[in-house]
Amino acid sequence: MDYLWIKAFHIVFMVTWFAGLFYLPRLYVYHAMEENQASFKLFKVMERRLYIMMTLGAGLTLVLGLVLLFKRPDLLSYGWFHMKLAALVLLFIYHYYCYRLMIQFRNDKNQHSHRWYRYFNEAPSLLLIIIVVLVITKTMF
Repeated sequence: MDYLWIKAFHIVFMVTWFAGLFYLPRLYVYHAMEENQASFKLFKVMERRLYIMMTLGAGLTLVLGLVLLFKRPDLLSYGWFHMKLAALVLLFIYHYYCYRLMIQFRNDKNQHSHRWYRYFNEAPSLLLIIIVVLVITKTMF
């Protein structure tokens, strides 16, 4: 029974994490638009606060995921789980890259256009689809 409670909160914190992964790059889109210069200071505050929330969600997702894995080490014997782990590594890299971008904005050194951020914003959606399909179907495409 405790496994299901842990799994439930793992999913809750994953949703928190993804909310940030979806919204932070969207803030970058608006922050990169020259016509929004009057709002740049506000964007910096919003980005920092959202990044903190998103990082808490990521950390708790990771911790609870490790607890679940400790309770079910047999998961490591499945190919679909290995693919899920690979997708998670990509998500953590994306998460870190969002941090690097936030620092560039904070220092007024953004190097990308709002159009670039619109494409960048799509990566977590693709990874979420891959992870959900893997976990629900427990098969590799």
